[in-house]
Amino acid sequence: MNKIMGIDYGDARTGVAISDLLCSIVGSTFVVPSRNTEKAIADIVKLAKENMVGEIVVGLPKNMDGTEGIRAELCREFADKLKEATGLPVTMWDERRTTVEAHNILSQHNYHGKKRKNTVDAVAASLILEGYLAYRKR
Repeated sequence: MNKIMGIDYGDARTGVAISDLLCSIVGSTFVVPSRNTEKAIADIVKLAKENMVGEIVVGLPKNMDGTEGIRAELCREFADKLKEATGLPVTMWDERRTTVEAHNILSQHNYHGKKRKNTVDAVAASLILEGYLAYRKR
């Protein structure tokens, strides 16, 4: 059985979360610098191989009314590049409010300043992956 990878794509940093072997919970998280898209893709491909990933879920930032804006278009382009680079199936997953929720979780656990900045993307990726894993269970 292969693991599932969740991605929270960002301009500066991209959060990555990887499930356990049973695809039931988040097993590990990473943050990949993403100002250079090609380098970010290469880093994610390496993580996918090292962690026996068989499927990727990329967060799709929709507006609260369900429409998609420029950010969603950028995420779709990134997902297409990931699919081409990895050869793995890539699913888009509605990520509305995951970053807000990630900030709330970090506030509750006293993460502030630089510590928060370096963690929020991984937490958001975990929330994307958790939502997708819960959906698959149903």
